[in-house]
Amino acid sequence: MENFGTWSVLITNFLFVLYLALGGVTLASVLHLCNGQWRFQVRDLACSLAVLFPVAFVLLLVILASGEASFPWLAHAHDPDSHLPGWHNYGFLVTREILAFLAVMGVYIAFIKYQHESDIDASPEAQRRFRNIALLIPFFYFSYGSMVAWDFEMTMVPNWHSASYAAYHFQSNFHMFLAFFTIFLFFLARSGKLVKPFQNYIYNFMAQFMLAMTILWTYLYFTQYLIIWYGRLPEETFRFANMMDLGLAPIWWLFLALKFVIPFCVLAITPNRHNPVVIVGVAFSIVIGTWLERYTWISGSVDPEYYHIPMTSIMDIVITAVVFGVSWVAVKWGLTRYGLIRA
Repeated sequence: MENFGTWSVLITNFLFVLYLALGGVTLASVLHLCNGQWRFQVRDLACSLAVLFPVAFVLLLVILASGEASFPWLAHAHDPDSHLPGWHNYGFLVTREILAFLAVMGVYIAFIKYQHESDIDASPEAQRRFRNIALLIPFFYFSYGSMVAWDFEMTMVPNWHSASYAAYHFQSNFHMFLAFFTIFLFFLARSGKLVKPFQNYIYNFMAQFMLAMTILWTYLYFTQYLIIWYGRLPEETFRFANMMDLGLAPIWWLFLALKFVIPFCVLAITPNRHNPVVIVGVAFSIVIGTWLERYTWISGSVDPEYYHIPMTSIMDIVITAVVFGVSWVAVKWGLTRYGLIRA
């Protein structure tokens, strides 16, 4: 557990890559169900990020194989004086994480397949198949996201619970995806390599989407306190105190500013939502804030002596550079392979 800060960086990078893979298909599904006509300009680019599933799966296997290094509660699993909840069963953890990942990946890949078929086959059968699987995607996202939230963040501290934590977790990561995707679109457009360029008004739509998700994230962030206050659960405050008042305090307040203060104050001003450069600047704020948020909740589950400020260790930098380097190669390959950009 001495190097838990570094393992927390790896877990944070895993969650980041995982939700980029999940977010593209989820966005395409939501836009289809809402009949957003602008979806045709971005949905193939969004779904291209599903190429990150294999990268996320390898990271998942590494984390699960690390045992106590990634899950500190395992140190107490064989302690006769420690009474862990049934959810804290390592065999069950490994099984549910692997099987759920494979199931979700299968459904998401099927969505991409049926989306492509709906483009080339106008028959009612093809359209119905696509609609049906589009209806399934939000349920898989919510259910799987809830399990991931519990396993990699909430239950890192045994017997600490929050009724709204799952929603707070996967909504925060969708918030991050929208920001990342905005940056993704911006730099693809600037590269001049897009086979099918999109209209500039897409930036405005993404800005509105990010503003809405910023407000929703802030509400879900605050519900953590509401549950404690109205439920009269003072024993639940220790985890917040560890993060807000001890070694992670600067990061806690920084991610709050990056995910709420900056996005809200900037995007609430109408002209800013029509300026791609400003929008992308806000998107960077959200992406960085989310990464810090994930790290804070994971590493802050142990005593301050076992973690450190992220990126102050050479291993943190190497791990992050390798993960995102491999991810970039995978995404570039996918964009080229499916004819979305010129080689």
